[in-house]
Amino acid sequence: MSSATVANARLAFQSVARKAARFTPTVGASQTQIRFHHPDPFNPKVTKGWKAAVKEAELPTTRADQEIANALHLGLQGASSIEDKSIPTFSRGELPHFAGINTFLKAPYVEDVRDVGKYDATVFGVPFDGGCTYRSGTRFGPQGIRRISALYTPYNYERGIDLREQMTLCDAGDVFTIPANLEKSFDQISNAVAHIASTGTMPIILGGDHSIGFPTVRGLASVTTKNIGIIHVDRHADIQEKDLDERMHTTPYFHATNLPNVNAKNLVQIGIGGWQVPRPAVANMVERETNIFTMDDIEEYGIEKIAEMALERAWDGCDAVYMSYDIDSIEAAFVPGTGWPEPGGLLPREALKLVGLVAAEGLCGMEVVEVSPPYDHADITSLMALRIVVDALGSMVSHGTMGKHKHIIDKEFVPF
Repeated sequence: MSSATVANARLAFQSVARKAARFTPTVGASQTQIRFHHPDPFNPKVTKGWKAAVKEAELPTTRADQEIANALHLGLQGASSIEDKSIPTFSRGELPHFAGINTFLKAPYVEDVRDVGKYDATVFGVPFDGGCTYRSGTRFGPQGIRRISALYTPYNYERGIDLREQMTLCDAGDVFTIPANLEKSFDQISNAVAHIASTGTMPIILGGDHSIGFPTVRGLASVTTKNIGIIHVDRHADIQEKDLDERMHTTPYFHATNLPNVNAKNLVQIGIGGWQVPRPAVANMVERETNIFTMDDIEEYGIEKIAEMALERAWDGCDAVYMSYDIDSIEAAFVPGTGWPEPGGLLPREALKLVGLVAAEGLCGMEVVEVSPPYDHADITSLMALRIVVDALGSMVSHGTMGKHKHIIDKEFVPF
């Protein structure tokens, strides 16, 4: 037999063997075929779902145990008929989800705001809708987000992380805004952000309408000499100088990019488009050469590439990046509770993917704005805003970038 014939026979045998290996009968009365072209869900080397389940065992429970002990100390041991001796008489801590005082994620409430520096991140609300030009109601945004946050636990299955165990978070309450005065409210907001940022904790702001985007950045920029980039996710440009003769929720990035350490070339605007972008804003976008990505750009390049380009531009020559997330950037069907809903925006999974990719590099602060509970249905808009925040935190914890911004805080807090 020639060598060529032997080689051909070997190839034929290998082909038959491969086909036979795809189906392995089980031992028993019935012969069941196992289809190896489908992933085996019980093999941790195959599915992410199984890997996540295995990873949970690696997470500590130290702070959860401390919370239970503290609840029993402060809330009294439960009734004698209660078999689970970790349950107190008065609700303290995470459980039950429908009870207790609604701080963000049931995080500790820090009444003395001088103590926020003890935490990695500080959540606080800016209940202000004086900058709305159509449908008001975002003053109730912080309440709405906090209320639905009781639904969540600090553990995320897919990421295999537990925010309670792997970072520290507090809720500092709300800024005292002045309903009838934009500029005085802006000063209050800048004062609050500057103080909180000056302590080294990461400020997380629950809006409020998007007019707060200027005073939040101004407050942060006032406690650093370093350059700050902004990633702004929205359907609207928000960069005209004035609207109705005031600095409304359509104007924050005109004024924010006038700050000496916030350059327009580091402003990245994602999701802009539709029938609600005022023409005066477009001239400012062109003049200042901001970085603009529409939904068509997202469809063409994909979320991963858009995030890559956004990070490149926002971080270029900067020492930190701030994220401003307008909830109306998401398809209006999913976020009815907002002042300017616009169909055609991001789908929820796209939004969360984008946030995770952006936050992975580290943030010096973030805000979620334009949640308007009076227009919401079943809290779904507030829920989406909550998810934006916790996914950003989760991404930073996963990638070890929580607290990455602290080195930029090099100026003392000077009250506005």
